[in-house]
Amino acid sequence: MGRYDADVLAGDWRRRRRVPEVDAEPDLVVEDADSGFCGAVVGFEAGAVVLEDRHGRRRHFPLLPAAFLLDGEPVTLRKPPAIPRPPARRLTASGSVAATPGRARVARASRIWVEGVHDAELVERIWGDDLRVDGVVVEPLSGVDALPAAVAAFGPGPGRQLGVLVDHLVPGSKESRLVAAVASPHVLVTGHPYVDIWQAVKPASVGISAWPEIPPGQPWKEGVCAALGVGDPGEMWRRVLAAVSSYRDVETPLINAVERLIDFVTAETG
Repeated sequence: MGRYDADVLAGDWRRRRRVPEVDAEPDLVVEDADSGFCGAVVGFEAGAVVLEDRHGRRRHFPLLPAAFLLDGEPVTLRKPPAIPRPPARRLTASGSVAATPGRARVARASRIWVEGVHDAELVERIWGDDLRVDGVVVEPLSGVDALPAAVAAFGPGPGRQLGVLVDHLVPGSKESRLVAAVASPHVLVTGHPYVDIWQAVKPASVGISAWPEIPPGQPWKEGVCAALGVGDPGEMWRRVLAAVSSYRDVETPLINAVERLIDFVTAETG
């Protein structure tokens, strides 16, 4: 047989050559070798790549071997492997990034004190996840009248910090005078200007236009309930607490006060 008995041009030369495989990434510009249609990769449908030309026209092409030209050279397009999306970050009610689920940290010797059960429940509602991760226990004081004696009995010191959240901590108030009697580098007292922790919840969250003005000398909670037509303080508190789902439902002074206390009692000390 002669040297050129076989027709070297017979058959589909593109399918006999080894051509590179290329991931059809979005916006990759290729040309369909058969039709000459040139466009950018915009997606995939029914096993075909979708190309869009510069006029916005779209066409589908099967992902056949050596069916496309990239920079004038034949290539085989393949659908790129799906990249798993990282899990969405979960935020706690305080707005911080939630830690990986796991056991809560063993409680620290340090503590945060609040004035009463309602204060403790509201702090738990917003900062509970953060406090468990940091191993911080919140305890109700049932008032601050005996604060200096309670602090002395606690015995604050290095690694045993104490943070105290006080209601109605404004200049000239009874609370401000009691707090002034507490002097220790291992104790931090913060507060908010509201008569009661209820008032630190935004009225709009509770579904009222504003917290009622209660005359001095009248019990504040009972006065609020009477003004709002609520039967008793327990019922009103359940309504207030149920209205809080995150830090967005409370006033900024409370947020700042609690965040300072958490930073203080979780700071590493020598």
